[in-house]
Amino acid sequence: MVKARGTKRGGRGTGWIVGGSAVVLLAAAYAGGAWFLGGQVPAGTSVHGVDIGGLDADRAAQALREELVPIAERDIAVTAGGRSATIDPQSAGLVLDIPATLAEQTGFSLDPEVLWHRVTGGGPLAPVLTVDESALRTAVQSAATRLDSDPIEGEIAFKGAKPEVTEPEPGSTVDTDGAADAVSAAWFDASNPIALTAETTEPAIPAEAYAAVLKDQARPLVAGPVTIRAGNLRAALAPADLAAAASFTAADGTVTMKLDNAELGDALLKANPDMRSTAKDARIVLSGGRPAVVPAVPGRGVDTSDLAAKILTAASTASRTASLELSVTQPELTTAEAKALGVKDSLVHFTSPYPKYDSVRTKNLRVGSARVNGVLVLPGETFSLSETLGPITTANGYFNSGVVVDGFSSEAVGGGLSQISTQTFNAGFLAGMDDVEHQPHSRWFDRYPAGREATIWEGVIDMKWRNNTDHAVMIQAWVDDRVHTRLWGTKKWDVKTTTSEHYDLKNPTTVYNEAEDCAEESGGQKGFTVTVTRERTSAAASLPKETLKWTYRPWNKVVCGAKP
Repeated sequence: MVKARGTKRGGRGTGWIVGGSAVVLLAAAYAGGAWFLGGQVPAGTSVHGVDIGGLDADRAAQALREELVPIAERDIAVTAGGRSATIDPQSAGLVLDIPATLAEQTGFSLDPEVLWHRVTGGGPLAPVLTVDESALRTAVQSAATRLDSDPIEGEIAFKGAKPEVTEPEPGSTVDTDGAADAVSAAWFDASNPIALTAETTEPAIPAEAYAAVLKDQARPLVAGPVTIRAGNLRAALAPADLAAAASFTAADGTVTMKLDNAELGDALLKANPDMRSTAKDARIVLSGGRPAVVPAVPGRGVDTSDLAAKILTAASTASRTASLELSVTQPELTTAEAKALGVKDSLVHFTSPYPKYDSVRTKNLRVGSARVNGVLVLPGETFSLSETLGPITTANGYFNSGVVVDGFSSEAVGGGLSQISTQTFNAGFLAGMDDVEHQPHSRWFDRYPAGREATIWEGVIDMKWRNNTDHAVMIQAWVDDRVHTRLWGTKKWDVKTTTSEHYDLKNPTTVYNEAEDCAEESGGQKGFTVTVTRERTSAAASLPKETLKWTYRPWNKVVCGAKP
């Protein structure tokens, strides 16, 4: 009995040991399977078309980097309002997060649900994308500056006698908040440009305003000529004349046409010169060798002060006729105004000798002096010698004579006019006028004050000075045994000039000239530098001291032909 019980007890102990061992083995097998399955991505798993099933974590991450990172870093195309731009995803804080994408696909896990998923296989897996909202907003705002468009305002203008309208166009402004959401949602591998929402911005002046002015004002204006009557005088202004005087202004949502009264007045007098005022302006002339005022004379002419308004009215009527008054007209420059210009005192009288042996050059001096004589320079105006003398052609009375070109003697039309330039320069300089432009000769002619003379070459070198006084100045010029220039006006400046000794002397040399018109010269005069100083004072002010410095070339010996 005892043995049997012992045997029975022994049997129950062995079964427990065997059963416990089985459980341990099953647990070990489960853990081993979990470990094995955690070492690779489930079969059949793909991310955005990239198959990563069966790969370990490192190889899966490498595959995604190779295939998807170029897609994630590709510029994002966006459009709005008919314009396009791109956004750099990296700058915009848009990132493909590969570790997060693979986070649940590998690694040890005893979770039955996870293990079941790994055993049965994976499927398409969405990539994990992260967004830096601040960086994205900044990038979108930058793109908006390229996508936004200002509205284009319309325009109406006459092309010849035909009014033409350029229609206004709306602009657009990107909704940056909505744009950021749209880019965030669709940026990764977008197959088409991402369309961003934009708000329309209207032009300040609507198209209807241009249509109205075209219909009601522009077209009626040029529907035909407008006839102007003044007493028994008649003139017709053609549509082209009317259109030339028209302009348009746009404000407060409307467009208005206006006419230039002065331009219409000029067109009217051109159409019928008899409508011009017969009034004569006062004139300042040289009489008996000094200035005198010729009094103004009132006249009679057409009053054009409201011509534009009357033409606008006439253009809307069937007769298309406007009536003006003939009235007494006053001169633009009255006698009192002419006298007030103060051309009365001799300010400067400058003279220089000229070579009597060159009669052709003397003719140019006389023609140039006649052109300059009587020229009136009003306060603030600039006197230009080129404008006064030009054009320097034989047709305008000038002759071919000697000049210096590039340091060699030659000939050109107007030779000798540099003496007129020197004359008028000194008249202005010694009267205190502002030196605007002048250039001395390349070689010194001893008939002129060194450093205080000027040449002229039409289109290249001019001589200009500005009248800086409150009164007009008049130039008087003539030629007798010397060349004379006198400046008349009202004295303002006390002028003091000083001239230095000649310094930095340069000895002449022998040079060779191969030009066809070469003229040989014996030379001999040294080159040098000289400095001229001018001081100007008046009762009201003293101007800063001025210094003019110029270097003259030596008079070299010139031999025609090539250097041996």
